[in-house]
Amino acid sequence: MTVLKSDPASEPKKAPSPTSSRRIPLRTRLRRNRGRIARRLLAALLALLALLCGAVVVAYQLTVIPKPHPETVVQSTVFLDEKGSYLGRRGPVDRQDVPLSRVPRYVQDAVIAAENRSFRTDSGVSPKAVARAVAAALTGGERQGGSTITQQYVKNALLSPQQTLSRKAREALIAVKLDRTRTKNEILAGYLNTVYFGRGAAGIQSAARNYFDVDTKDLTVGQGAALAAIINLPSYYEKAGSDPKVTATLQNRWTWVLDAMAASGDITAKQRAEARFPAFRFYPPGATEGQRQYLIDVAAKEAADRLGITEDQLARGGYTVRTTFDLTLQDSAVALVKGNKATVKGVQLHTAIVGIKPGDGAVRVLYGGSDYARQPFNDAVSGAVEAGKALDPLAKFPFTGPLAKLPKTAAPTPLTLTSAYAAVGADGMYAAPYTVTRITRAGRTVYSAHPDRERVLPGEEARAAATPVPGGFAAAPVPGGFAAAPVPGGFAATPVAGPAASLFTAGAGGGITRRTVWTVAYDDRFALTVSLFADKPGKKKNTTVPAQLPTSPAPTKVAELTASQLWERLL
Repeated sequence: MTVLKSDPASEPKKAPSPTSSRRIPLRTRLRRNRGRIARRLLAALLALLALLCGAVVVAYQLTVIPKPHPETVVQSTVFLDEKGSYLGRRGPVDRQDVPLSRVPRYVQDAVIAAENRSFRTDSGVSPKAVARAVAAALTGGERQGGSTITQQYVKNALLSPQQTLSRKAREALIAVKLDRTRTKNEILAGYLNTVYFGRGAAGIQSAARNYFDVDTKDLTVGQGAALAAIINLPSYYEKAGSDPKVTATLQNRWTWVLDAMAASGDITAKQRAEARFPAFRFYPPGATEGQRQYLIDVAAKEAADRLGITEDQLARGGYTVRTTFDLTLQDSAVALVKGNKATVKGVQLHTAIVGIKPGDGAVRVLYGGSDYARQPFNDAVSGAVEAGKALDPLAKFPFTGPLAKLPKTAAPTPLTLTSAYAAVGADGMYAAPYTVTRITRAGRTVYSAHPDRERVLPGEEARAAATPVPGGFAAAPVPGGFAAAPVPGGFAATPVAGPAASLFTAGAGGGITRRTVWTVAYDDRFALTVSLFADKPGKKKNTTVPAQLPTSPAPTKVAELTASQLWERLL
């Protein structure tokens, strides 16, 4: 069999493939397939979006609103004087909760105008603020704040203040959940009770006290707008009133807040026109603030005893303690005693002043020392001062009850001696001294004082106690109180026109050997004692021993002048 071989040259040539001769440009291929690519990208994006939404939904469902930090739950206890003026506080945090009903609506609106104008309609978060925070975290830019009131409340009360992306995301989730499960009023109340206002004040109630010495419910439109303006930079604005530059800057922001309130209809045109930039309490506080700790010590102990709790529990309990003290009179006493110092090196001069309302027992004045930081011991309440002849007018009367042993007591406390002469001024009716009139908590009264009275002298004998005795005193009717002129052994009165009061000066020792001096003044309205004594370092470390009173200035004149000037101021 013969096999025929073909001639390669005679075979027809195949046409070359288009793809083999040249490749289609990528741009052309993308253009030809763009519909299919777009569909695939859209599907992927939708899948990613669905995954993210699902993750957010799951995260939201798993999110639990945490309990407030312990420090945002703890409250301080505030002490007020008899008229309601701020005396001071005790507690680890200067904060007291108030219900939203006690915050005037214009104060609420001022805070909203300053911090989050969409608060009453938003969902608890600001998408723009969240986006800014995320961008800043990813790019290392400047840290961004919480923006909405709800987010700020979550950050301040429920989460740590650290600025991380994960915490910011959790903050947003909690804020949304909080907004969906709580009313706007509940959120606003929580915010107002925890936000920091500077001057150590956490919450609107403490801020009202620290800046304006008023209760929240008594804030004016101008004061409320000022507090709202402070929230933005509390550590800077807390100096308002004492730093002119800070005050001027705050006033500009205050104007901005009020204008926003007027524009939104939160206040009327008349309220806007009548609003005045408020006067602030001076900051930092003066020396009298520290001196008032003597008063708070006594009132805190009494309040805790009345409630049957410890003083620590009282300090953390958020109570408001209304005391019997008259701060105006107390500050007058501080001013009068200021500068009284011993002229002998190494001798410390002590002054104790007590003022009591006869027949009631309310302690109006209680000066127990010049420097609480250096001497927390209260001379007026706990100091045993040698009486000498100060008890002579009472020694012949048959006291009963709480004062039965007093005439034989060598060294009574100034508080005890004053209460005795208050009983004489009340015709023999003794009233136990007290410093707390009412205690409230969350607006509810938990204690009210009731004077504890007991007759310790027949009325006739009590009135006879004002009879002059050797080395004692004589009663003196004078304008606004009394006048005294020195006589051998004591002081005699100079009668002039006016209401009657009794004054005498006595003590232990005589001449240049005086160890103590007491000046007592009383009538049926008030009983006042001023006591002077001295001490010096003892032989053992950290001990003191009694010392002779300095002779210049004359201690009797110092005591009488202090008593007479204070008496004039209380009338």
